Amino acid sequence: MRTRSQSHNNFPQQEASPATVEPLHIELPFLEDQFQKDPPVDPPESPMADNRTMAKLLQAPTEGYEDAIVIPEIAANNFELRHGLINLVQNKQFLGHDKEDPHAHIRYFNKITYMMRVPNVPSSSIKLMLFPFSLEGTDRIWLEKEAPGSILTWDDLVTKFINKFFPPSKTTNLRNEITRFQQRFD
Repeated sequence: MRTRSQSHNNFPQQEASPATVEPLHIELPFLEDQFQKDPPVDPPESPMADNRTMAKLLQAPTEGYEDAIVIPEIAANNFELRHGLINLVQNKQFLGHDKEDPHAHIRYFNKITYMMRVPNVPSSSIKLMLFPFSLEGTDRIWLEKEAPGSILTWDDLVTKFINKFFPPSKTTNLRNEITRFQQRFD
């Protein structure tokens, strides 16, 4: 039996012979390519398309704030809306409640704008300028959410306004209610 002290002889002794050591070659093609080829050339620098300063880049964008209503060019010199006319329009604003009649609002608005006649200024331009002042609440939000430049004429505005606040489905429901009406005798 062997003890630990004798364990150094666990391996058989080989004859001493002149050993030849061959060099170890490990092929790493990705490393060889990296060192043998010329270093890659950096792509040419292209000028920056946006030459704004950092302060300008951090400013809030100002695009996309156009109004939905496009007011045509006015040929008159020194034209401005009178403060009293704006007050008249704002005194009877359309709020967009269920019980409000958008047709009545348009009729009232037409009466007010009919009173103002200015040479070289079409009445439709005056109506387009004044109409936003006649809206409040959900109506104003509706007009602000319309696509910029989507309302070009007074007829466009009336059509979109009526379709939004008195849609064809509401007309159909009211018509059905009227035709199905029956008087009950108690």
